[in-house]
Amino acid sequence: MSELPQSSGGPAQAAPSFSEASEVPTAETSTHDPARARTTIRALVVLLLYQGFTMAILGVGSPWIAKSFGLDQSAIASVFAWISISSLGALALSRMVDRLGRRRILLWCLGAMPFCALGAAVSTNLAVFIMFEILVYAFIGAAVAGSIVMLSEELPIEQRAKGQSYGGLATAMGGALCIVMMPLLDGAGLSWRWLLVLDGAGLALLPLVARGLPESRRWEAANADGMVARGRFYDVFHPLYRKRAVTLVICSLLSTIAVTASNSWTYFHAVAVVGLSAAAASTVMMVGGGIAMLGFPMGAWAAERFGRVRTVVGLALFVVTGAVAYYWGPPGWFAWPGVALGAAFCWYAIASNASGVASNAAITELFPTALRGTMIGWFSLIGAFAAITAHATVSLLAVRMGGLSVVVGYLAMLSLPSAMLFGLMIDETRGMSLEASGNEEAFRASAS
Repeated sequence: MSELPQSSGGPAQAAPSFSEASEVPTAETSTHDPARARTTIRALVVLLLYQGFTMAILGVGSPWIAKSFGLDQSAIASVFAWISISSLGALALSRMVDRLGRRRILLWCLGAMPFCALGAAVSTNLAVFIMFEILVYAFIGAAVAGSIVMLSEELPIEQRAKGQSYGGLATAMGGALCIVMMPLLDGAGLSWRWLLVLDGAGLALLPLVARGLPESRRWEAANADGMVARGRFYDVFHPLYRKRAVTLVICSLLSTIAVTASNSWTYFHAVAVVGLSAAAASTVMMVGGGIAMLGFPMGAWAAERFGRVRTVVGLALFVVTGAVAYYWGPPGWFAWPGVALGAAFCWYAIASNASGVASNAAITELFPTALRGTMIGWFSLIGAFAAITAHATVSLLAVRMGGLSVVVGYLAMLSLPSAMLFGLMIDETRGMSLEASGNEEAFRASAS
């Protein structure tokens, strides 16, 4: 698998089973209210655009961050490993997505991220910079989890995969804006820190998102009948879900190591290893990433046509070959390294984007309303260990194995066993209601 929010949850219908006595609108009402769905999607697209920009800053700015703090390849990888501790904060906040509501936590995250970004912008001490980045990425992790869950809960059966593709497109466009800004800043002689200053302006988006983002009706229904209060953090390992949860935890571990390594160093590899200028590297990222946005609708189509599981498994080899081609090529004698990098990046990103849509759609459909955000929180916990493992491995082996990029290529291959396990053990949920695919009635009966 290429992505489970960060990796699988990455790191998720027409027969609702909520009690007829509940005064809260039913799942069927929410999934068949086009105006409400459009309002929700617009608000989430704005939020995810901002998250995409924020998420990209560290990777895009990494060559200049390393230079600013006097770090070599191993040292900058160690910094990334420390920042991966943010997944522990994302874990707690993702659990709150289920306990306190999707909307509330999303707004908290949107309100907090700009202040943390500004704190990082003015930090000249490396330890203080890392502390603020840990906070930034903790809020990003929870915001991504809440957004993925809401896209599934607020859309009808036939549009859930498409909704995940909208979310992926918005995130990618936010990242693209960051890629555009970096060479402009560099060309003007301005510091990479201005990316963080611009990110701080995201606070202006809070009133807009707050006005347009309703609470998930499924969450309101689960909260009204007491399922939210009765749900526990470890209920994802309830006998109803144990096989799914254990399998996804293992898949998340493997795929997060692969995805973290592959996604964290794309800009660094182009600038610091291959030797492209900031403008050339941004051109590679923009052209390749722009074409790769086709992967989102392709992933949504494939997930509905062939199923979530088959799409993830079928794309795994394309994801791995694209990543390896990017980090292990082009050869030194090749006359147009930027062209080769762009082609490999495009190949990798198309497959990764398409696979991410299918995996996110599947994961949000495998658990009940009271546990969707919690399961993604578990991915954050596993993701913390996996991301630290990925960056620590790069840091320890970069010198011994001939460079950071060589190590990243090997780590990218872990997507293959992750996808194989996903294909063997995970149930297909295409065409099923969230209540049916998540065994909502059985879980409610067991908790009553």
